[in-house]
Amino acid sequence: MRILYAVQATGNGHISRAMELLPHLSRYGQVDVFLSGSNSSLDPQLPVRFRNKGISLFYTKNGKINLLKTALNINPVQMLSYARQLPLQSYNLVLNDFESITSLACTLQRVPSLHFGHQASFSSPKTPRPKIKSLAGELTLKYYAKGTAAVGLHFQAYDDNILPPVIKSEIWQAQPTDKGYFCVYLPSFTDEVLLPYLSKIREHTFQIFSRQVKKTTVIGNCHLFPVEKKAFNNSLIHAAGLITNAGFETPAEAMFLHKKILAIPIRGQYEQYCNAAAMAQLGVHTLDQIDEQFTENVKRWIAMPSTVYHKSFHMPTATIIDRMMQIADEQNIITAQSHQLLFG
Repeated sequence: MRILYAVQATGNGHISRAMELLPHLSRYGQVDVFLSGSNSSLDPQLPVRFRNKGISLFYTKNGKINLLKTALNINPVQMLSYARQLPLQSYNLVLNDFESITSLACTLQRVPSLHFGHQASFSSPKTPRPKIKSLAGELTLKYYAKGTAAVGLHFQAYDDNILPPVIKSEIWQAQPTDKGYFCVYLPSFTDEVLLPYLSKIREHTFQIFSRQVKKTTVIGNCHLFPVEKKAFNNSLIHAAGLITNAGFETPAEAMFLHKKILAIPIRGQYEQYCNAAAMAQLGVHTLDQIDEQFTENVKRWIAMPSTVYHKSFHMPTATIIDRMMQIADEQNIITAQSHQLLFG
């Protein structure tokens, strides 16, 4: 069986999840990966066969999507040409983790696909949204990368087609401790924005994972590290808490480790406002933005008691893949030849 796994590389979360899923997905056949986007700072240790700049997101130094720069870097003619040329007929199963070119290719070539990942959970109206919905945001979640069927991942089972978050094996097997420092991962903000606020909280140490530094740098109570998977996992496992954007993978792992979380949605990224709404329901403290009150907000958050998260909605990654493949079979996404090979 041949599987094409299309992964959005506009951030580290999709890459990290794909790296964790790959060994289990490979039990079902040969996996080729298509990466689209250029925002990930992680080394994609994946069998990448196809790569395209796709739609890459750019940010201002203050954590907001730079719409003009993002738009100017989109080449729709090139994307359309690439979608037409993708050899989808060579694959028995196409998995799409919120990747727009593969979604377009499947439509043009009339090939079924399974939208699989966190964004796929928003196919259900039961998945949490912010109090004020965004029409543009809803349309993006619905049409940016759609499939024949959807299997979502989220913090809770908001609907029948939603499975638990993928927790990396290092996190799943970890013995978490509290060494008193706070782990910070806010890649949409520059160091020059964050340091003036966090450096004022001298009684606490912050381990900041930065896109801007190439080696460990210590500036007062702020320790800056390059973004690297092993170092970040270790920091999170032993941290007192996590300050991060309102993404999905990193908060899910922090909740699994029972770490207190301060989540700040990326401005202009509707999915993160949805995630913030879901996290708030689970007891996570959220902020709308970083402003002149950020230092005091962080101090108040540090003083808050830790949230107790329930671990009931978790399952091993191998089980998630098995369930996803079962749904793909039930929805006739897998070809007849592959079905016979897989399920007898």
